[in-house]
Amino acid sequence: MTDNVLYLYICAMTASVLLICVVVLAGRCFKLIRRNEVLRESIENLGQFNDRLRADRHDYLNHLQVVYGLMELGEYDEMETYLKKVYKELLKTGKAIKTSKPAINALLAAKSAEAESCGIDFVIEVKSDLANLGIEDWELCKVLSNLIDNALKALEDSDKKEKRIGIDITETVEEYCFEVTNNGPLIPMEIRDSIFKRGFTTKKEKGHGLGLAIVSDILAKNKGKIDLRSDADETTFTVLFEKE
Repeated sequence: MTDNVLYLYICAMTASVLLICVVVLAGRCFKLIRRNEVLRESIENLGQFNDRLRADRHDYLNHLQVVYGLMELGEYDEMETYLKKVYKELLKTGKAIKTSKPAINALLAAKSAEAESCGIDFVIEVKSDLANLGIEDWELCKVLSNLIDNALKALEDSDKKEKRIGIDITETVEEYCFEVTNNGPLIPMEIRDSIFKRGFTTKKEKGHGLGLAIVSDILAKNKGKIDLRSDADETTFTVLFEKE
């Protein structure tokens, strides 16, 4: 009887250890799957970004030829108008490649193109190269991607004539700061504490209610903080990471 009890005890302990191993492995596999999804998206963004840079480089000569032709014809007003349009387009790409993180640069370029296709002005201001930021690139991409997607959704039903999303990346002596701003509708005070909870959404369609919860989870893991400010004019999500 004692041998049977010991045998059962050993079997139970073995099963418990195996169960713990399965749970740990499942957690790691889930993390790898999430990471691979973001990396795959980053690779696609990098490819699109590279194509855009190559296209811009190819267009340089054509732009110079047009400007030179307008100058020879004495069409200086037309030349000035043309240069302003070209400069505005080139500035969009230039502002998206100021960090030392290729994946972040590609993400900003991809989201800029997406916003532009929706008629939304996408303004990027980068004042930090993010060289010593501790969070992994793929996790930071996930944070920014979800915040920008949230801003895009906020502007879907907006009746404002000029829709705008602003991305501001800065750093101080103590921390890195990421701000994502949109001029969509006010977020009511009574739901501001709930929007970071998994499953919470104001949309009726399926698939909503995960983005900001994912952001919250990643920030908690990386000791980051998020702040929300919202009024009738604009809504801003501010993400902070303290420097080590």
